[in-house]
Amino acid sequence: MSTSPRLPKESQTTSPSPLAAPMILVVTALDTTWRAFVPTIGGTFAGIGLDRVLGTSPWALIVCLIGGTALSVFLIARQLMAVRKK
Repeated sequence: MSTSPRLPKESQTTSPSPLAAPMILVVTALDTTWRAFVPTIGGTFAGIGLDRVLGTSPWALIVCLIGGTALSVFLIARQLMAVRKK
């Protein structure tokens, strides 16, 4: 059984992986994508459902679509503020 030589702790450095920056970019893009589309699409479907139940076509759809879009803007703005703090 052989052992590999180990360097002293002070000479060991951890350099970032060459894939670290692209991975951070991809993860951030995916995080932004769900923040943009999920509330808007959810608001659309909620509005369509409310219109069918309440018979208020197209008013619930318009209100929920505007609400979902506003929520998307809020979530993305909050994400941008968090990124700027770092």
